Amino acid sequence: MNFKCLGLAALGMVALAASPARADRCDDLAKQLAGQIDGVTIGETRAGVIYLKHPAAARATLGCSSRNRQNDFYAFTPVKKPSDAFVQFAATAAALIFTIPKGDAERGARRCLKRIGLLRGNNITTRYRKLDILCNRTKSGTSISISREKEQ
Repeated sequence: MNFKCLGLAALGMVALAASPARADRCDDLAKQLAGQIDGVTIGETRAGVIYLKHPAAARATLGCSSRNRQNDFYAFTPVKKPSDAFVQFAATAAALIFTIPKGDAERGARRCLKRIGLLRGNNITTRYRKLDILCNRTKSGTSISISREKEQ
């Protein structure tokens, strides 16, 4: 048996064991959101969804990527007309998640939320700057979901 090969294999195993474990990309993205948006804290992670907390939103989640989608962002507010702070939070999160300018993310979110109403209904789906934006109003409040399909 070649002891030189065994020695190199053992050295390789030690090097692999000593290297630090890498965090999931989704966890890194959640930490980035918490670090760059004031008031955001990271909650539990369940089934590929990280729950976030922010004063402007009653619920907020960051969904991890899957086979056909990149990460997605969801936020809910219990009022029918979302506050400016809610729109700013959703736009800033979308800009960081999808690496687009904040102005574009804000313009797309406002455009979707403005279309909710009597003429177009309470469930609006739009596409803006390669983002799929879904706005929904119910009796209990308003929600926005922002995602992007993976490019093939």
